[in-house]
Amino acid sequence: MKNRGPQHYLQETPPPFLSSRQKLMNKAAQFLIAVIITRLLIMKIDVNHHCHEYIEFATVTLYGYVPNPRIQMIFYLLECSLDDLFTSGRRLENKSKGKPRKQICQVVLDHFEKQYTKELGDAWIRIRKVVTSPLFWQYGVLLNKFSYSSELENNLHLKGYYNLFQETLPHLKGSLKCYISRIPGRFPAQKHQIGKLKEYYLLNAASLLPVLALDIKDGEEVLDMCAAPGGKSIAMLQCAYPGHFHCNEYDILRSRWLKQTVESFIPESLLNIITVSELDGRQIGELHPESYDKILVDAPCSNDRNWLFSSDVQQARLRLIQRKVLSAVQIQLLRSAIKALRPGGTLVYSTCTLSKAENSDVTTQILNSCSNILPVDIREMASAISHEFALASSAQQYELLVLPERGKAWGPMYIAKLKKT
Repeated sequence: MKNRGPQHYLQETPPPFLSSRQKLMNKAAQFLIAVIITRLLIMKIDVNHHCHEYIEFATVTLYGYVPNPRIQMIFYLLECSLDDLFTSGRRLENKSKGKPRKQICQVVLDHFEKQYTKELGDAWIRIRKVVTSPLFWQYGVLLNKFSYSSELENNLHLKGYYNLFQETLPHLKGSLKCYISRIPGRFPAQKHQIGKLKEYYLLNAASLLPVLALDIKDGEEVLDMCAAPGGKSIAMLQCAYPGHFHCNEYDILRSRWLKQTVESFIPESLLNIITVSELDGRQIGELHPESYDKILVDAPCSNDRNWLFSSDVQQARLRLIQRKVLSAVQIQLLRSAIKALRPGGTLVYSTCTLSKAENSDVTTQILNSCSNILPVDIREMASAISHEFALASSAQQYELLVLPERGKAWGPMYIAKLKKT
């Protein structure tokens, strides 16, 4: 910790004779000391929690508003200690695995800084801290109902994970289970094994919101227009059994990734209802007019999180140039989807960017230019998920924008729901 405020409560640097493991334990001890001090202060205002509940409370409250100045100071120290603990642990982990630490691409950050400060105001300051700090990132664990493991579910509970979606959520399917934890970190991934289905899929939990908004029913004709790497396709098949499920990915390499994902999660008995293609999504409307009841257009976009960590500066500059024409491609994909959608069918448009030009500007242009398309109100869904996701207050009734914030590090994810008359 350097230049971070009052530090005399916590030991700054462990003695030089300590091993790396001992230094890490020292940081853990600092964290526990901060927790104990905070507990003593909070007891004076009659907040009564059991130990594990208290630690969760302290961690979550750290990211929110604390009116008492003394508690603010302790939470500040707790934050410093927690940051150092995460950093020390990840440094040792990366050292043992030989992995270089991700570096921010300054060209991209400067571009985002200018755009998002204008579009998001003060919210960008909070968002920037999360999207530029992988140590704060959270990952959801989507269970695969086709390879269910009660042992896995029990293990998740023991590690402090809980089911993200509750029964009160609109369009919730009982078979859709995604476990999350308030503590940043990533559950171990499973390797692809031929002939064996994976038990879970790791993803940004906000990626499931377009699936919930689409609300697939058994027997419907469904198109996932830009499906790779396949997480949303897998989630849709957890929710219902379509009459036919068309998973499309134009990029050849990403299409291979999509096929592997399908093979890893879906049993052979269901593969006969799934078609994986490599069509240009802008042509699907002409090739399959009025063929689908539900369509997801998870469009190619300026993927904010990934772009911020571009390792090739020249590629990053090229991406920022290409970003100017992305909205035109997204509009073309939506027009194609509208042609492919049956009258009465619904369409969900989604991206993983904060960019207004690729989000609300795109859907506004579609609504203004397509007389047979109407917005669908998703405020009930937005209200139901607001306790787990930070949502932009400026969204229209037919859209939502998930903003990554500490303790709710999901997104960015933009969603808009439309219906064809």
